[in-house]
Amino acid sequence: MARPFLSLATAALAAMVAAGPAFAQTQVRVGVIPVLGVAPIFVADKEGWAKEAGFDLKFTTFESGPNMIQALASGTLDVYIAGVAPLGVARSKGIDIRVVTSTAVEEMTVAAGAKLAPSFKPGVAPAQALKDFRAANGKPARLATQPPGSVPHTTLVHWLTQVIKADKADYEIVPMGIDATQQALLTGAVDGATIREPTDTIVQQRDPRIKIVALGGEMFPNQPGTVVAFSGAFLTKNPAGVQKLVDSLVKADKLIKSDPKRVAPHVEAALGKGLIDAATIEKALASPASKFNADPRVIMEATAKMQSYQVSIGTLEKDVPLDGLFDVSFYEKATTR
Repeated sequence: MARPFLSLATAALAAMVAAGPAFAQTQVRVGVIPVLGVAPIFVADKEGWAKEAGFDLKFTTFESGPNMIQALASGTLDVYIAGVAPLGVARSKGIDIRVVTSTAVEEMTVAAGAKLAPSFKPGVAPAQALKDFRAANGKPARLATQPPGSVPHTTLVHWLTQVIKADKADYEIVPMGIDATQQALLTGAVDGATIREPTDTIVQQRDPRIKIVALGGEMFPNQPGTVVAFSGAFLTKNPAGVQKLVDSLVKADKLIKSDPKRVAPHVEAALGKGLIDAATIEKALASPASKFNADPRVIMEATAKMQSYQVSIGTLEKDVPLDGLFDVSFYEKATTR
């Protein structure tokens, strides 16, 4: 009589062993910034793919990439998901961090607030629009962006000085966090800002007078955006798990592009904070400002150019060799199987 019970117990034990990761998850400390470019990791998490990789993801939100560097330096983060530009600073400080995938490119946009937008008229060059605004208001346009060293700050400065060649007397750059930037733009505390989706969609829904006056490709061609980077120590210890997670990020990238309606609730749950509905997220996912791309190879050259530009404007002390920053082997395995 005992044998059936013994057989059942053996079968149950075998099933538990086979299930593996469902019962023994590795906790992974993930730092993210609240922008649409981080969507693939939330899709991978909500679809259950991260757990299939054996990872229990614990998210911490930061206001910018540079703010995340301190957490990396202290060893309190395993994964960095934010703009690639601050990683040059991290490596210059001896932090071993390696990019395994990209998530999005050309994310940044320049938004003109309700008072500034009328100056951006058809046929009027952007530099002239800023000059006209100063002449009409007796003060330069205040443009909000994230801290020096971040992708938003770097691309804004590049757009102002190298692309449209605006007179420095016609604008003032105001560094602040992502959430603060959105509120400042909506309340008129600043005249313009660099923003990313879903903020582009949100602010224009709330105030149709706000106008996007430059897309990412205009600000910095093939602008490197959000990346997924692991600490060297974590990657060395968990290569198989990292490979499975990269596989899931590639799947997430394809799913976002093919079925934004399905993934919108995943992203809304992570970024919405009860203030953004899934329909708004779905619209943002399909926005011209959203360019998801998981291939880290497409941003390597642009990253080097951005780093050199950061040196030229003084937000990075010196060029850091990028040979060790990108580890494209995980992405290549994920896409050639």
